[in-house]
Amino acid sequence: MAEQDRDQRTERATPRRIEEARRRGEVPRSRDLTSAAVLLAAGVGLYGLGGVVGGRLLGMMRDAFTFTRAEALDEGMPALAFGRAVGEALLICAPLFGLTLVAALLAPLLIGGWNFSSEALGPNWERLDPVRGLQRLFSVTGLIELAKSLARFAVVGGTGVLVLWSQSDALLALGNEPLELAIGHAMGLAGLALIALAGSTVLIAAVDAPLSLWQHQRDLRMTRQEMRDEVRENEGNPEVRGRIRTRQQVIARSRMMQEVPRADVVVTNPTHYAVALRYDESRSRAPVVVAKGRDLVAARIRAVAAEHDVPLLEAPPLARALHTACDLGDEIPARLYAAVAQVLAYVFQLRAARASGAPTPATPRIELPLEP
Repeated sequence: MAEQDRDQRTERATPRRIEEARRRGEVPRSRDLTSAAVLLAAGVGLYGLGGVVGGRLLGMMRDAFTFTRAEALDEGMPALAFGRAVGEALLICAPLFGLTLVAALLAPLLIGGWNFSSEALGPNWERLDPVRGLQRLFSVTGLIELAKSLARFAVVGGTGVLVLWSQSDALLALGNEPLELAIGHAMGLAGLALIALAGSTVLIAAVDAPLSLWQHQRDLRMTRQEMRDEVRENEGNPEVRGRIRTRQQVIARSRMMQEVPRADVVVTNPTHYAVALRYDESRSRAPVVVAKGRDLVAARIRAVAAEHDVPLLEAPPLARALHTACDLGDEIPARLYAAVAQVLAYVFQLRAARASGAPTPATPRIELPLEP
């Protein structure tokens, strides 16, 4: 059943699915890559610092076994000396520990990166299920892990045998050297052995790291139904989206109607379209569309404009052009400047006539320029 379900997972994981996997602590990891980095750091540290570290440890041991008769008879002295020796040994070995710690922290950055997941700290009872355990054991992943373990044993074991065989004379010669010199040489040989083992582990990691990435991506694959469900969840239910869109339109229309009383003029079709314009030289270079609508909305715009004495001007071609070319808050396009200028000139004449009691000016005939 697991293989059949995997066959249906043909789609690559979405960013959301990858992020959810990271929250669960599921990131690609290569233990061989981390092992190679730690072994290489330890080998380089021993080869470069082994002589100094060994000499200081030898001096510490000599000092630890050098004491007076009174110190030997003091019951509290052994515990105190032991604690002091442990602290000193840790300080002496701190550079080596630091190198291996840095390598262990930096290695995950090469594949998967750092990741902390509180969910991964919780118990996973599915791992205690014997049936699932047998399924994992005899699955393709289990066979791959078995093959990797056998290859790891063969490569690392073979490298270890070759290192011991090639360094056998140097190892036997350590018994004939003075103690301080022998410790330094032993540390260097141990460093070379770790470097060689790290080299063999790097070969394994070069195969294991890409394979781990491929397995992680394969495990996160999605079925087409899961893809559709995620898209539906991200975008929301169509009915809910429709209600939200309707509500947004109502709110936008309400705000739009609040702008109509502050408009300079409303250009109409006369019944099908209505576009309200406002021109403020300090805020915009050209008149701005503050309200527009068709049919019932246009009728509402005309009614609000009439209630607040906003001039209405019938100019069907201009009304249609403004309604098509502009959204709310947009400045009118440059090709309509001349036509709208005639409208504003009429509005200013109308205001002056109303203020002075002069006759109402004649309604201008607005003509639009021909399309290029």
